[in-house]
Amino acid sequence: MKKLHLAVLGLALCAASAQAADAPSGAPSIADFVRHPTYSGAKISPSGEYLAMTVDRGDQDVLTVLRTKDLSVVKVNQLPDEKSVGQFEWVSPERLIFNSVRKLGRYAQPFGTGEWYGVNADGTQPRPLVFYGTRDATQRGKQVGNERFQLLDTLPDDDVNVIMTVTSPRSSEGVGTELVLFDTLTGRRKSLARAPRENCEIALDAAKAPRFAICYDDEDAQGNFDSQNELYRRGDDGKWTLVNSSKSSGKHLSVIGTSTDGLIYANQSDGKKPEALGTIDPTTGAFKTLFEDAVSDPAGYITSADGDTILGVITEAGAPRVTMVDEKHADAEIYASLAGAFPGQLVRFSSATKDGKKIVVSVVSDKNPGELYLYDRDTGKARFLMQGRKWLDPKKMASVKPFSMTTRDGLKIYGYLTIPNGSDGKNLPMIVNVHGGPMGPRDDWAFNWETQLLASRGYLVMQINYRGSGGFGKEFQDKGYGTWATGIMNDIIDATKWTINQGYADGDRVCIYGGSFGGYASLMAPTIDQKLFKCAFGYVGAYDIDVQLTKSDTSERESGRRYMARAFGKTKAEQDAMSPVKHADKFKIPVYLAAGARDPRCPPENTESMNKALIAAGNPPEGMIIQSGEMHGFYKEENNQRLYGEMLGFFDRHIGGKVNVGGASKAN
Repeated sequence: MKKLHLAVLGLALCAASAQAADAPSGAPSIADFVRHPTYSGAKISPSGEYLAMTVDRGDQDVLTVLRTKDLSVVKVNQLPDEKSVGQFEWVSPERLIFNSVRKLGRYAQPFGTGEWYGVNADGTQPRPLVFYGTRDATQRGKQVGNERFQLLDTLPDDDVNVIMTVTSPRSSEGVGTELVLFDTLTGRRKSLARAPRENCEIALDAAKAPRFAICYDDEDAQGNFDSQNELYRRGDDGKWTLVNSSKSSGKHLSVIGTSTDGLIYANQSDGKKPEALGTIDPTTGAFKTLFEDAVSDPAGYITSADGDTILGVITEAGAPRVTMVDEKHADAEIYASLAGAFPGQLVRFSSATKDGKKIVVSVVSDKNPGELYLYDRDTGKARFLMQGRKWLDPKKMASVKPFSMTTRDGLKIYGYLTIPNGSDGKNLPMIVNVHGGPMGPRDDWAFNWETQLLASRGYLVMQINYRGSGGFGKEFQDKGYGTWATGIMNDIIDATKWTINQGYADGDRVCIYGGSFGGYASLMAPTIDQKLFKCAFGYVGAYDIDVQLTKSDTSERESGRRYMARAFGKTKAEQDAMSPVKHADKFKIPVYLAAGARDPRCPPENTESMNKALIAAGNPPEGMIIQSGEMHGFYKEENNQRLYGEMLGFFDRHIGGKVNVGGASKAN
């Protein structure tokens, strides 16, 4: 195995910020933590001459092209009307294609405008390729109605065309899917295949031909909300054949990609235990297992330089663990060398040149917000390129300790403790930070600026992947339905008491905080155990089930209404039992509330209703923020500075964060 050499030769794009007065003991300021990372999604061009990345400019992300050899700026592409660059890819050594999005909030994905553009690395030949609305006669060929385009494959051997997935509504709940060959210079498109039914994704084979369709349903045979899928294979005659149906076989089978040598990768689960990674026979659809874990779904994959061949599987019950499944591949040795050079961190191949000789490598950890290196296969050296948050020193960040515990009903669950830097990790004031969802999302080990901010002020932060969280198999996730106020709250309470009993947290100084469902939990858990928490901060939460049933964007879709019926129950009694506003009289501790004025997912009427209920119960909140312009989670840095300034002041008043250095207590 070649020895890996690390050379710090690159230039960073951002300067470190000054330390603010609000930071104790030289810790970074609130502004430093809420500041958006400088770059995201860096990708090297096929020839290796350029690096492209999206760079944050406040309300907008711009597409910046740098020269790889010295990181000098070649071109900055900025869209009008405060649109941000979203997905982007190199389609040739000199040309990029990208779409536009609008940033909406921390807990919501950016909203795609549907528009696509093409531009050369030096800024020449800029072309709008897909847009909406009225255009003149010369541009009408690029104008579309309700169709939405998503880039599926860049076709490495074709410098002009890519393959796009095009979706369009067919009914109130159904979407049609088509694959098209898309010209990145003119926007012209040619149909390649249509899905066999509504609500499908189409996957390619190694020859870049449409070969499989994975189709989804969100109800079971009784009409209740549940996730089901079907897998179809397309023959050379263009006809689709059903390979597997989860409703009849009990197996959920999905194609996730095809290697360059023709292996068809798939995930399969029995609807209970975690998913397995494997391959499927292209003719029969028979599944062959490559990897499965008893606890964790695959949390990600290590792919080769070509981006298509899976070398390893990442699982994450606790800290990430990489298990190699193709150690004979030439890139497996390179990956092992790189991983060995960064012990305790997660290493991935981010992008590579067409010949695979230069690979952009990303490195992250619990303390490291993210770095990029450029590995040269010929020299065996990795050259440092840049950091995403240069102003945050990994050496000063908190460490994240994975843990597991068993709940009162015998369920093993997993979580994380973020322990302040310099602390002895014992008897600390604690923030229980509950993640959103609840079904599907999860907490993980990677760098989290919010928990790092709280820890920098002396707080131990506990996060728990309660029942319903994603990543632990469908059966575990399904346990969250109908148990918002029972099973899930018991998990949060049990994990909190476990952390206290283990000596990590001071049982007299514990507050609870979260966003979205985490906001809900922050106002629900203290009504169930009225002595455990000393204060609660609810952020963009769903506190009033009646509001969610009538005003949320979830309520606008039939599938969303089915989801809420399974999550909340169908009767008024069931819904009231898990609605925090109906239990305000049980709330005896200080409360602070915050919401976005334009939040469609958990409308601010939730927060207003909770505020009124607490006032009526004689326990008015200490404060309430309804932030104009913000949606499901605040995005603007100035609004987050205000939010976290208020939040930290609130916690300090009630449980007073302190940092223990060498066993001695030191106040903020």
